[in-house]
Amino acid sequence: MANKAQQPPHLHLAEVTASQFLDIWKHFDTDGNGYIEGKELENFFRELESARRGAGVDPTNPTFREKMKEFMQKFDKNKDGRIEMSELAQILPTEENFLLCFRQFVSSSAEFMAAWRRYDTDRSGYIEANELKGFLSDLLQKANRHYDDQKLQEYTQTILRMFDLNGDGKLGLSEMARLLPVQENFLLKFQGVKLTTEEFNAIFTYYDKDGNGYIDEQELDALLRDLYQTNKKEMDVKNLTGYKQSIMSLSDGGKLYRGELEIVLCREPIV
Repeated sequence: MANKAQQPPHLHLAEVTASQFLDIWKHFDTDGNGYIEGKELENFFRELESARRGAGVDPTNPTFREKMKEFMQKFDKNKDGRIEMSELAQILPTEENFLLCFRQFVSSSAEFMAAWRRYDTDRSGYIEANELKGFLSDLLQKANRHYDDQKLQEYTQTILRMFDLNGDGKLGLSEMARLLPVQENFLLKFQGVKLTTEEFNAIFTYYDKDGNGYIDEQELDALLRDLYQTNKKEMDVKNLTGYKQSIMSLSDGGKLYRGELEIVLCREPIV
């Protein structure tokens, strides 16, 4: 974790590398919860203003609060009062911005899930570290970005530093999905309806009427509606259709198997 006595890294640069971007993120996300919020957010904006103006700013000044409000209106896309990684990528001028490059290729969660499925070959819900370089290489090629082996290695190591928190060399689906634009990260919509393994098995068995181990798109539609109603969440039919399409991108020819849906709806395993 960043040393609080150190100056915030790299904010003065006209352009930051992928690795420097991560240094900035880790410096300000002091509790490591995946958001810059509260006091972290105030510190970030104060230091960003200081770096851009070349002079200190006074957080108690009403002008500071007004500027911070305008800043959040511009960059806080989902209006939750905090900054996520994908939002920070819009704020900082990142060299060959690999985060934005990622989002140009996987502009929708359905595209992300399709790309994920190609590399998560054992359907474990993880991409092994040795597969990650190929995953990123695929993204860069599709986005028509030129890169060399050194740059690809930097991107790969940066992604690992971002998400491989327990150092086991594996990256989880929900963690990698944090690189998606906030409005496209459908996995965030299920944060409040995550199921235990027992709950998931019960609901999957209920909709898998013939016990063949998979459900189809119509059954998934009914399952998702049931989940939303049970958890008293507002349901937008258009959004529900999008979520369904994204999840079906994991399916095998329209057959969504238990293990694939479990990746989306179950709580992360404790590691």
